[in-house]
Amino acid sequence: MTQESPAVIYEKKGHIAYITLNRPERMNALGRPVSRGIRDSVWDARNDDNVRVIIITGAGDRAFCAGGDLKEMAEMSRAGQAPEPSVPEVNNFELIMETWKPTIAAINGVALGGGCEMSLACDIRLAADHARIGLMEAKRGLGANFGTVMLSRIIPKGMALEALFTGEPFSAQEAYRVGLVNKVVPLSDLMPAAERLAEAILECAPLSVRRMKEVVYKSDGLPPAAAIRLAVGPDVYTSEDRIEGARAFAEKRKPQWQGR
Repeated sequence: MTQESPAVIYEKKGHIAYITLNRPERMNALGRPVSRGIRDSVWDARNDDNVRVIIITGAGDRAFCAGGDLKEMAEMSRAGQAPEPSVPEVNNFELIMETWKPTIAAINGVALGGGCEMSLACDIRLAADHARIGLMEAKRGLGANFGTVMLSRIIPKGMALEALFTGEPFSAQEAYRVGLVNKVVPLSDLMPAAERLAEAILECAPLSVRRMKEVVYKSDGLPPAAAIRLAVGPDVYTSEDRIEGARAFAEKRKPQWQGR
């Protein structure tokens, strides 16, 4: 008897946690096992002091995540079971966004609906050159609440509204042009590019990175004067890492960050 592959593959290498949606035959859609796997993996990564960067991607070359698992919903309907509400997925998006460790979405194919929303929950998005990214909910009579809020905060409002009103996805190149993704690369270079970015982040003090992420998100919408005075995140100015950073610079060596 063959053992079924896990719906989500969770690995840690050094200070990087990898979360791979592993249902390529279902376009890595957000069925119940995938949603639970994402939640458990993100929760573990955010609470593991050794993990400093999280990379989220999909298995295969067709889909990062195609949104809700319509096949699972149809199977549940045929079995007379009520489909589960989308709240677990929404909680996953918020869990990713509120994790104060840098998160990178390595978009290896289509990222539609909930898949697009999951990428919007990440701090940085890299896309394979054949990827398509969008919120098609208006074509299905749905709402994309998380994505509707986040899209217009990431790209210009007019571009966001056009995408929301028409339900038309962005190509990878269009997504780069409007600032939705940071970089477009060939699929073969997607994970190496994500890892290079993660390694560049790991060169920096973890407390500084955390403080900067908290300030960016928690100051959003505040007037500049209030945002500048906002004191959130760890106190980096009295940290051991601040002393280590100065010493390493003076001694012309790489700093050994302790996160303290």
